[in-house]
Amino acid sequence: MFFKRKNKTEETIAYGPIEYIIAGLGNPGRDYEKTRHNAGFMFADALAEKHNAVFKPSKFKADTADAMINGVRCILVKPMTYMNNSGEAIRDIANFYKIPPEKVIVVYDDTALPTGKLRIRRKGSDGGHNGIKSIIYHLNSDQFPRIKIGIGSKPHPDFDLKDYVLSVFTKEDLELILPCIDRALEAINIMVTGDIDMAMSKYSG
Repeated sequence: MFFKRKNKTEETIAYGPIEYIIAGLGNPGRDYEKTRHNAGFMFADALAEKHNAVFKPSKFKADTADAMINGVRCILVKPMTYMNNSGEAIRDIANFYKIPPEKVIVVYDDTALPTGKLRIRRKGSDGGHNGIKSIIYHLNSDQFPRIKIGIGSKPHPDFDLKDYVLSVFTKEDLELILPCIDRALEAINIMVTGDIDMAMSKYSG
């Protein structure tokens, strides 16, 4: 038996070595809640809730939670370093638990995808995303799988990108984003077994 669920409000107890890091990217603080740039945090919170895990502050400049996902022990991570320095916390956690980049799954917002679209990749460049750029730099690798949550492009070419990603989701946006997060939760169940290709073919789109 891998874990014992005490009750619906208490934290799951996970056993065995941590095999995966699952990091949702975003910015800490109430000012950034439900902003487009915090799609990764929204995913991480949903994942923790689904698996009866509780985020707590840690020594790694991140809030972390311990969860069993499809029989695999994972550490869920929300970096508290702000988006542009996300790699600092993820590097320290990966080093501490001796987790290779191939088992660091990162979930984040992507303006290149229409709102509510999901894309899964085994590896890749930063694509202009500063959080991913920081992770690649600190892990010294781009060989980590990622789930991209589409937040749509800015409404006009002259619109400031920073203002756009830090704006709050509209009600209409959330009607697309929340089902997208649900699909990402399902994809994670497959990804932690190592079958990224299946997750890509089943949930990307």
